Amino acid sequence: MATIGVIGGSGLYQIEGIKDVKEVQVKTPFGDPSDSFITGVLDGTPVVFLPRHGRGHRISPTEINNRANIWAMKKLGVQAIFSVSAVGSLKIQVKPMDFVIPDQFIDRTAPRRHCTFFTDGIVAHVAMADPISAELADILHEAAEMAGVKVHKNGIYLNMEGPQFSTKAESNLYRSWGCDIIGMTNLPEAKLAREAEISYATLAAVTDYDCWHHSHGSVTVDMIIACLTQNVGNAKKILSIVIPRAGKMTEFSAADALKNSIMTDPAKIPDQKKRDLEIIIGKYIK
Repeated sequence: MATIGVIGGSGLYQIEGIKDVKEVQVKTPFGDPSDSFITGVLDGTPVVFLPRHGRGHRISPTEINNRANIWAMKKLGVQAIFSVSAVGSLKIQVKPMDFVIPDQFIDRTAPRRHCTFFTDGIVAHVAMADPISAELADILHEAAEMAGVKVHKNGIYLNMEGPQFSTKAESNLYRSWGCDIIGMTNLPEAKLAREAEISYATLAAVTDYDCWHHSHGSVTVDMIIACLTQNVGNAKKILSIVIPRAGKMTEFSAADALKNSIMTDPAKIPDQKKRDLEIIIGKYIK
């Protein structure tokens, strides 16, 4: 069985039904992950769960140590990640309480976010034309329909910086670009997961219309929490279906994403960097 990772966003701090539960702390070359990892088994499928913002929601989007989170997922044997995230809608037909499974991203985060493992003596250029793994998006869509929720397949996720919400000018600009949803977390994860050869897909839970909607009012935390409370329950239903299905998969599209992507002569890669990235690059530089 494949090992499936779940990164829980706002409001999702645990998954019911997991057996043989253990809490695991992982030390990484990039510092501490967001929290301890919860490992276990769901219907025969090994699962690794991490609350993105830490339990108690104590880590701001900009401060999430994405490199540590993804490196630790790789260390724990994860082959595919389902990312559950709260988002705002940029289109009238994508309503609060709907779910979206995006297939594209636009990055508007600040340079201070670390979006690659390949620095300090090693260079790699990984293809990101299709950032979402189609095989995971397909089963997410099927699971959402089985769970009886409104789901939109495909669309553009605009990854803003935060932690503040958008201005109206920004919100309307993103709408003019054809974006469907807006969030603060997924693109660093998607880039790093691809570098780590972990397939990745997003289950985006729509909580609001962002601030562009003339009758919706400004986005507030109370508004988001009200939708989250209901959305989290639906997200858990979807995960209970999708995790066992993904666990039975034998091929993942990101499994060889680094093949022919490392540009640096192995002899020139610093020894410390080789040790730090052994679980990611080891099979390519030996």
